[in-house]
Amino acid sequence: MKGLLIVALLSGAATVFGFAPFELFPLPVVTFAVLFHLWRRADGPLQAAALGFAWGLGCFLAGVSWVYVSLHDVGGMAMPLAAVATLLFCAVLALFPALAGFFFRRLATTDNAPASAGNSNKRSRTGWTPEGRHFPDVFLVAGLWTLSEWLRGWVLTGFPWLAIGYSQTPPSPLAGYVPLIGVYGVGLIVAGVSSCLTFGWRRPAVWLAIAAVAGGGYGLRGVQWTEPTGEPLTVSLLQGNIPQSLKWVPERLPLSLETYERLAAEHPAQLTVLPETAVPLLFDRIPGDFLRRLTANGDVLLGTAIGTSTGGYANGALALTRAMPVQAYTKVHLVPFGEFVPPGFGWFFNLVNIPMSNFTAGKSGQVPLAVGGQQLMPSICYEDLFGEEMLAALPAATLLINLSNTAWFGDSLAQPQHLQIARLRALETGRPILRATNTGMTAAVAPDGSVIAVLPAFTTAALTVQTRGHAGQTPFARVGNGLAVLLSLLACLPALLAGQRAGWRQR
Repeated sequence: MKGLLIVALLSGAATVFGFAPFELFPLPVVTFAVLFHLWRRADGPLQAAALGFAWGLGCFLAGVSWVYVSLHDVGGMAMPLAAVATLLFCAVLALFPALAGFFFRRLATTDNAPASAGNSNKRSRTGWTPEGRHFPDVFLVAGLWTLSEWLRGWVLTGFPWLAIGYSQTPPSPLAGYVPLIGVYGVGLIVAGVSSCLTFGWRRPAVWLAIAAVAGGGYGLRGVQWTEPTGEPLTVSLLQGNIPQSLKWVPERLPLSLETYERLAAEHPAQLTVLPETAVPLLFDRIPGDFLRRLTANGDVLLGTAIGTSTGGYANGALALTRAMPVQAYTKVHLVPFGEFVPPGFGWFFNLVNIPMSNFTAGKSGQVPLAVGGQQLMPSICYEDLFGEEMLAALPAATLLINLSNTAWFGDSLAQPQHLQIARLRALETGRPILRATNTGMTAAVAPDGSVIAVLPAFTTAALTVQTRGHAGQTPFARVGNGLAVLLSLLACLPALLAGQRAGWRQR
């Protein structure tokens, strides 16, 4: 069993190379096939759960190790505590693959575990032999995996980072399915392809089906689900590259203001966008002279903290235009332990230095901001991980803008991974997405998920692009994640019905 756990751990870790910046998009199909084979051969649900946990632990330790950077390198938490906290965080995430493995082995219609003294009968509960028909299990494992990922993106406010569908950005042929069924639906296809290889790689029909799926995706990539609207808009995205360790130092404030003022003056545009909390002050305390100089050449979208009527503050984005009063967006989906204190965890903030860590959440259903003839819908930092929540602004919003401060995660995989997530949001919504970040990766993404332009990380610069808003709706924008969840449940149905007919004997 120890050797199998190591194989699962290494397979999970290897999966990270399927995501940005490596983008070896076929790799997750292989590593999933390894996991599914281990589940298929597991001696019972508990062993399958252990293998799923090991796979998930390897994947998350390799893929989101930047959590340690935010806690120790930037937040100042003691190294042993930061290491333990990171390990526990990844272990919690690994529970979801474990859950999928447990239920697969519990509900599978065939028992392929190696024969042993306690498991000499290898026939299935439905009378099928392991070498016979595996139709229900092929779909069951893909459906359970996708449901586990969807739950991970929802339970305890959700953390859908490294959902497998994010690995399928262009040039992957599966990117063509994103406007139809979203990131979880594409994850279902990836898991389905891996499952087919696990159960029937010797059969020519399986390879023909996989080729048909890939060909269909390539064909769908040529479909334009939305169309340009309004006049072109010149936008300058500012990347101040202010180190997190210096951003909140009062003596550093004049230099921060000068940096953004200089970038705006040197790169004039119809719209200038500053990143999340670019100015570490409440908006009503920002010097008026700075705001006047900032808006001298056009409209501005400014990331800043906004005071609330209850005396608190919100993480927000303000549109400063000459034609109309200030328009505001306040962040709705806050980061636990970073922007609000979960009940019972006040002690956590005695161990780490996180300025302004008790934000007030904004109200859902906020309307887009009218700027430059377009309807802009901002999202702040990791809000763009929750694609279904962003659909509330559609079809009114014509242009999506993300303001982030990823300086918390240092020079890590977080920056390219976050840009890859934005590419999926562009595909899902059929809208361009502009990203203004403090340290990277500041970029412009087209509605087809391609990167128009991107600034090198950890440079002080501005990215000036010309873009147009888009109108219309993709199929995903109309139904959200509901279709992917429904398809996943339907994928589990054949095994459930087969098990019901067989009486579901205990293992």
